[in-house]
Amino acid sequence: MLSHTYHLGHEDERQLFRCVFSSLFWMTYRRGFSSLQGSSLTSDSGWGCTLRSAQMLLAQALVLHTMPSDWIWPGAQHKTRDDLELRTSRPLVLGLGRSQKVGQRRRSEGAILDENEHGQEIGHRRLVALFGDTPSAPFGLHRLVELGQSSGQRAGDWYGPSVAAHLLRKAVESSEVSDLVVYVAQDCTVYVTDVIRVCKERQGELAVRFRSVIILVPVRLGGDTLNPAYIPYVKRLLQLKCCVGIIGGKPKHSLYFVGFQDDQLLYLDPHFCQSAVDVSQPNFPLESFHCKTARKLSFHRMDPSCTLGFYAKSKRDFDTLRSDVTMALTSSTETYPIFTFVEGSGQDQHEQLELTFDPGVPVPPRDKGRRRSKRSSMEEFVLL
Repeated sequence: MLSHTYHLGHEDERQLFRCVFSSLFWMTYRRGFSSLQGSSLTSDSGWGCTLRSAQMLLAQALVLHTMPSDWIWPGAQHKTRDDLELRTSRPLVLGLGRSQKVGQRRRSEGAILDENEHGQEIGHRRLVALFGDTPSAPFGLHRLVELGQSSGQRAGDWYGPSVAAHLLRKAVESSEVSDLVVYVAQDCTVYVTDVIRVCKERQGELAVRFRSVIILVPVRLGGDTLNPAYIPYVKRLLQLKCCVGIIGGKPKHSLYFVGFQDDQLLYLDPHFCQSAVDVSQPNFPLESFHCKTARKLSFHRMDPSCTLGFYAKSKRDFDTLRSDVTMALTSSTETYPIFTFVEGSGQDQHEQLELTFDPGVPVPPRDKGRRRSKRSSMEEFVLL
């Protein structure tokens, strides 16, 4: 459904890769929108890249949540450029395995669509409009900046990947998307009871519906630079069907990671300033919301601070997600897992630690290092 292998051996397969890549939502800097709350800024160029990367991750999850499983944008052109090597190993990218429409004719925007495609095009535009650069868009830049003000963030400030995760949680929580929630992990831990609690929605007095969930895990994979020991685990996570990408990048330069090839990450880059699009128009242009250039970044240049994203449509999917992620992260005992799933709730765990912690007992050296690592990894993490 999401990340699947793709072999660059036949032109049809390469063409499919390009169509799938071009179908991913691309959120970039924009200019010419109405001023952001509390400022005179009418562009996010130079500071909004993390918020744009967060929008892209949320958009990918919403595509899985609302669109057919094999959806590819009919307007995707075959002119996508890339710097993928033909003779190296196969690249992996989000959504590649969801479509088998190899070699089928693609329509450009404005062409006549059949009834099924027309319905999908309406859904496509509806999703894009949710991220419009207007105060009324529930997941637009204006809304994310507004939500950030409660934690002291202002338009023009730098937003880290952990802050962006909490902004997505609050944005979805306050939106009209009632069948979807966002859970943000605490201290690199996903508390299973807490996930189930936020997913359960009562309908009437007895019935309980399990809402779909986006799980966001802010992590730091090293000190000042990425610890190479974590690279294999990041690759394994990107291969999982439940993965919806990574809000990451280079230092102070956010990117949305969507796959990899060998030791290179594939990404969508928000650092391209385009004119704002009026998404209130019935047939607003979609071209600027899809990228035709696939690029790569060495894992060794990746900033260690990032947020991992996963999506589960149902309780069964969540159980599978938990199993698959745990297996991917515990295949070696040489390093600490990037994050873990723990039974119970975060509040219960913290209360238990407070009861059992004796300040008079010295902390073993190994635990001291672990504590220092956790503290430094949380420096840019802000609780909203």
